Amino acid sequence: MKTISSVVEHYIKTKPFLLSALSQGIINLTSLSRNMMPELEQELGKDVKQGAVVMALKRLSEELDFRVNHKILKVLKNIGEITVRSSLIDFTFAVSETILDKQAALIYEINKETGIFYTSSRGVNETNIVVSESVGHLVDKHFTGEKLIQKLDNLASITVKLPKENISIPGIYYFIFQRLAWEGIIINEVISTSNEFTILVSEEEVDVAFKVIKDLKSL
Repeated sequence: MKTISSVVEHYIKTKPFLLSALSQGIINLTSLSRNMMPELEQELGKDVKQGAVVMALKRLSEELDFRVNHKILKVLKNIGEITVRSSLIDFTFAVSETILDKQAALIYEINKETGIFYTSSRGVNETNIVVSESVGHLVDKHFTGEKLIQKLDNLASITVKLPKENISIPGIYYFIFQRLAWEGIIINEVISTSNEFTILVSEEEVDVAFKVIKDLKSL
């Protein structure tokens, strides 16, 4: 059986930015309830009192405040080292039968260099390689004949070390990427391990992105 509380919670959860604003207590519950009324009444199939919706929103906001502020923020305050690298190139190739051999040859040659940035990830249909601009020509050389889907240059990376408890608390990445989205930061790539993630952004936006992530530690 649908209740006002369950329908209100479902409505809020389908709107991520509204969910965040509610959890931070920066939204007028009376105005929000007024806007929600037509959809809630249609969902429930009956008239709904605005006061009941406001009360449901108030209870939900208090619950969300606990979920977000007492769990996620505890992890974010313990964010570790934040490392920034500039002058990067991002290559995306179609997966092929020969691409792993070519990637192995690239890694072998890159290992001879010092201070070089290299990372890669592989999906079902695409392989992504990010390297320092100084060795970009090596990618061009070793991957001759492979299908290049996309090549982006003038990029910077921000690598963030997360505390180990991040893997047991939902919403960590959502919270971080939401803040970046609010600042209009375009994320070109996301590469992650269990306790670390790296984002690629344009060099023009890296300073703002770095500040957003660094400020999370003081929320």
